[in-house]
Amino acid sequence: MPRPLTLFTGQWADLPLETLCQKAKTFGYDGLELAAWGDHFDVQRALEEDDYVQKHWELLQSHGLECYAVSNHLVGQCVCDDPIDERHKGILPPRIWGDGDAEGVRQRSAQEMKDMAAAVAKFFDAAPDAVKGKMVRRVINGFTGSSIWTMFFPFPPMSPEQIQAGYTDFADRWTPILDVFDEHDVNFALEVHPTEIAFDSATTRRAIEAIGGHPRFGVNFDPSHFGYQGTDYLGFLREFHDRIFHVHVKDVWWSDVPTPIGVFGGHSNFGTDGRFWDFRSAGRGKIDFESIVRVLNQIGYAGPLSVEWEDSLMNREFGATEACAFVRKLDFPGSDVAFDAAFAD
Repeated sequence: MPRPLTLFTGQWADLPLETLCQKAKTFGYDGLELAAWGDHFDVQRALEEDDYVQKHWELLQSHGLECYAVSNHLVGQCVCDDPIDERHKGILPPRIWGDGDAEGVRQRSAQEMKDMAAAVAKFFDAAPDAVKGKMVRRVINGFTGSSIWTMFFPFPPMSPEQIQAGYTDFADRWTPILDVFDEHDVNFALEVHPTEIAFDSATTRRAIEAIGGHPRFGVNFDPSHFGYQGTDYLGFLREFHDRIFHVHVKDVWWSDVPTPIGVFGGHSNFGTDGRFWDFRSAGRGKIDFESIVRVLNQIGYAGPLSVEWEDSLMNREFGATEACAFVRKLDFPGSDVAFDAAFAD
């Protein structure tokens, strides 16, 4: 059975949810991965208003759409980040930013993620039976932030103790959050990504170790964040097969020859000519999605494929429509028989 095909709403949060529902159905999607910003999913309203989650499902269903994950990258980023500065103010609700005191921001962000576990559990408890029947697990996608990302390049040289302190800080801040997730039977899927506590295989391994292998901590696998780094994303899927809680479909292009702007981006915006790499609409970059689907079949991943559309040089409605068709054609079920079984006696 094909996996559900959804559209992540984070890059569409400038549109009212009802408008995006109309568009997503026209684009060809089965559902939405709701972002907890714009008016797409409000954590506190979900907790405080009796009919909020039910109205969300009614809106989705009225357009023939489903939902299998809710995401909160923005608040999650602020749980561990150091420094906390004006960039964070720009992505946080005023009630979480408060007076901007860094530790206060981190603490309020952590509480919001705990609240989100309860809100998303309430949301999925209200899901239609048809959605519950196809739901492998209840997932919240997001970022963790990191107190040591600024040490990713070793000069001035950092000590092993400094790096370990970053993983200890991550564990101290996120283990209580994950415990609340466990209480509500929801799972956190980190989008492994530069600027997070885990950004490749080695750091993912270390993050899992830091939290004692907490069963509610998994991965939102997005290959676009691996390709330009030179990270083996198929090997990542195989190694962390039991922690692949959700999958994003996003592409990336990188150059085969030297470029004026190197792999660190040169403080340039996406879409700038001369960059070594740039995000592309699905099927327009260098990610081997054919092999990814084959490995997903091998590891038994049955959750959604969620298009995260990012391409600075393409109209987003054209891109989202094309990406939907690309993934629809790409996805195929694994075989339950050996192809040469017919030759057996």
